[in-house]
Amino acid sequence: MAVKGGKKRPAQSAQRPSKKRKVTDEGKAAKAKGKGKEHAFDKPTIPIPTKADDDDVELSEDDLGLLEEFGGAVSFLKSLDEKGIARSKKETERLRQLNKPIRKPVEDDLPSIHSHDEDSDAWSSGLEEMSADEDISDDEVSSEAESSTSAAERRRRKKRKEDSDEEELPFEVQPRKRRPSWEPESDKEKGIERLPIKLADGRIQKSGDKVYLDDGEEESGLDSDEESGDEKAKEAAQRFRVEDVSTGARFGRPAVVDVIGQKSRKARIQGAKEQIAGLCQEILGDPENSLGLLRRLHTFSLPQVSTPTHPEPVPNDPVIRKLTMLSQLAVYKDIIPGYRIRALTEKEKAEKVSQMVQRTRDWEQGLVSVYQSYLRGLEAELKAKSELAETALHCMCTLLVEVTHFNFRVNLMSSIVAALSRKSWNKTSDLCLDTLIKVFRADNTGEPSLEIVRLLNRMIKERKYNVHPEVLSCLLHLRLKTELGVRASESKADKEPSGKAMSKGRAAARRAKGKAADQPHLSKKAKKALKERKEIEKEMHEAAAEVDKEERATRHTETLKLLFVLYFSILKNPRPTPLLPAALRGIAKFAHLVSVDFSKDLLQVLKTLMTRDADGEHADGDTNAPAPGPHDASNIATVQHQLLCVVTAFELLSGQGEALDIDLSDFINRLYAILPQLALMPDIEAPPPSQARTSVRGPPPPSTADVLFRALHLAFTPRSSAAAPPPWRSAAFAKRLLSAALQWPPATAVRAIELVAVLVERDPKLEALLSTEDRAGNGVYRPDLDDPQLSNPFGTSLYELHTLAEKHWAEQVRVAAGKLLDSSS
Repeated sequence: MAVKGGKKRPAQSAQRPSKKRKVTDEGKAAKAKGKGKEHAFDKPTIPIPTKADDDDVELSEDDLGLLEEFGGAVSFLKSLDEKGIARSKKETERLRQLNKPIRKPVEDDLPSIHSHDEDSDAWSSGLEEMSADEDISDDEVSSEAESSTSAAERRRRKKRKEDSDEEELPFEVQPRKRRPSWEPESDKEKGIERLPIKLADGRIQKSGDKVYLDDGEEESGLDSDEESGDEKAKEAAQRFRVEDVSTGARFGRPAVVDVIGQKSRKARIQGAKEQIAGLCQEILGDPENSLGLLRRLHTFSLPQVSTPTHPEPVPNDPVIRKLTMLSQLAVYKDIIPGYRIRALTEKEKAEKVSQMVQRTRDWEQGLVSVYQSYLRGLEAELKAKSELAETALHCMCTLLVEVTHFNFRVNLMSSIVAALSRKSWNKTSDLCLDTLIKVFRADNTGEPSLEIVRLLNRMIKERKYNVHPEVLSCLLHLRLKTELGVRASESKADKEPSGKAMSKGRAAARRAKGKAADQPHLSKKAKKALKERKEIEKEMHEAAAEVDKEERATRHTETLKLLFVLYFSILKNPRPTPLLPAALRGIAKFAHLVSVDFSKDLLQVLKTLMTRDADGEHADGDTNAPAPGPHDASNIATVQHQLLCVVTAFELLSGQGEALDIDLSDFINRLYAILPQLALMPDIEAPPPSQARTSVRGPPPPSTADVLFRALHLAFTPRSSAAAPPPWRSAAFAKRLLSAALQWPPATAVRAIELVAVLVERDPKLEALLSTEDRAGNGVYRPDLDDPQLSNPFGTSLYELHTLAEKHWAEQVRVAAGKLLDSSS
């Protein structure tokens, strides 16, 4: 079958949509539309739409009421510019361009910015005439310059050409600055040559003109440039100096220098008061964000204030400084936390912490820094003995009492102890003494007391015991072991309950291996868990902030050791010091806490001291001096020292010394010997003289009568049934006490009669002395002997008691004596 044709059949032409016709139709329609309607922004004005028929508007009664009430407020709408409102943006821009003002160019003497172009003829150097002649050689130019050396020619070269357009400007005429050393001596008179000129063809031609300077200008040319450069640098540095928060005008307040630099003293103080009060109020409101305010407050207490913008120091007013010190004191008492802030270690600084922890650390370290600056200022005023020294000392004493736990406690203690190192006594000494007593009374841990005792011990030894005796009186207020309880290891209530008891054989086996018998066997895992538990318990104990009884007892032991070292050094001093009575009182109070090992040595020291006073040794070593009378101050002081030695000896054996069998007959005989001298003391009931006027010392120190009857009570109170005093001793003391009662004041006489009544009641043999009937006796009574055993008291009677009961002028004495006589009959 044959194929029709060898060609492919052509494809049918698909009838496509007529885009051309469609586009043409749309373009025509657009043109027709554009011709028929104009855009609003092309129009010069846009008409304001208005309602054609206002009668069709119906208003309600409420609208009519509002219109009547507030219709006057919209009356300004009638005066609006309708044409201005209806004007289009395009028309507004056209009118603005039409009425735009034309600025005139500023006329000045500076050349145009294009004046350096080669094609420009606006200005010239005035050398074109020379450069036009290309045949002029360099030699001719130099010869011409050398020949023009006259002064008239120099003035002519400096004169401007007013009629020329190619006039040189001033900065072109100015020569270069050169040092005189740069030029040889022969060229100094030739002047300074101007810069060469580069011609159009590239050749360089010398100008040939020279400028001659005076000697002063030549020498100071470069120096003036250097000075001007330094001045500019200083001005730039001054411009970029910024006042910091502590001195500049910040927080809506004037700068500190502006406040204290006012000429009027009244305005100066008033401005400082207002700013200090505002600063304190803001600091107390938000302490953690007020470190800058704290530094600014501290600036007001400085003696001189200088700032970056005011490098010259401005002196500060003493009144402002005093107010600032007291204001800082009140602020620190309020914002100081209840814990001690320690310095961060390098490891703690390197570790990453949260933002809140870092903020707290920054505030703590900043607070310590500002507080340290404040204390340094106070210490400087105290050492300089300025007019603010008393205020500074008051601030330091208050801080030590209120924030004893905080940093720099030892610095405060050192300053206060140093203020007590004088031999004189004044009101500042009373303040320091009150401060130390308050610290001792409020101390629960024992650490502040230990630090103060250590400082006092060092200060007294460095001063060679030349301090006021009242300094040692504060040590009587120490809170040692007897007040704060016993150690925790000795208290059954504080002992942890023991675990399961170990058998005897197992305990013996552990002891044979060198291990503790009360510790059970633990595996490695149990030991690790026990170690972790102990660390956790230690951290919990630190967080609880409780007083550790073991640590407190250790501190008290150390304090007691230092205390008695100080007392012993005063007692063993070869020359008697005014501190001896205070030391004896302290030993008498704390003697029961001393270890038994030191009791014998202390008794020997007391016996030596008492004997030295009894022998009448003089401080100046003059053995030929007359003996002091009974009313002399030296004799009274000697008697008081001996009495204190006796009391101290008995107090020493009243505590742990009760277990010692020590004969105190020497001290009893000394007490018996000083009774006649005490009978002649007129002020036996008066307390010892004291210059201290303090309100926290508690009861006044005991009088001589109190110390005497304390010694008699200890001497005749038996420590055991076998240690009862013998009858002859009681009789001798009764006889001498009643003889002294004839001279004593009524109160002391009554106490003596009551003591004799106690002695008669304890020993019935003394009743024979109350009878006046004749009786047989052995020997004669010897009142001149100071040994009670040799005085033979049973050879006489207590006839003084009848005299007191019948003829004494005080009724209370007569009643007490009569009561004793009636009891015997």
